[in-house]
Amino acid sequence: MLFGDDGFGPAVAEHLASDFRIPGDVAVVDAGTGVREVLFDLVLGEPRPEKVVIVDAVDVKGRRPGEVFTIPVDALPENKRDDFSLHQMPTSNLLKELSSMCGVKVVIVAAQVETVPAEVALGLSGILAGAVPRGCRMVMGELTETGAAGRADKKEP
Repeated sequence: MLFGDDGFGPAVAEHLASDFRIPGDVAVVDAGTGVREVLFDLVLGEPRPEKVVIVDAVDVKGRRPGEVFTIPVDALPENKRDDFSLHQMPTSNLLKELSSMCGVKVVIVAAQVETVPAEVALGLSGILAGAVPRGCRMVMGELTETGAAGRADKKEP
């Protein structure tokens, strides 16, 4: 949220929580920089979820700003793949562990950034703000795939 378009994930989580009916067996979590702790708990915990959907902003060559797409864990861009500090496991390793060792389906819904500032700057660019509803629809489509069909839909005004 503090670095422009990098706040796409939190914006999608907020929009999902406020504008969609989320089934009781689904959690929408804005994990922010604490995502590794959440993933670590999922790897070690029981019962495990059937699916984990990660929503993030990325910078991938050949994509248009505002484009929303799914990306396999193995295809994460280099700057996201091993995003870690010296005291933490890379997020991609935890996602791979969840998928291959724990049998959890991992889906990454990504949005191509327009820009991520070098210094703190609140707010998404207009292009990425416009992509938030598409990100929500993709996440809701993933819920439908796991049996939440008819329960996960847009709230009525």
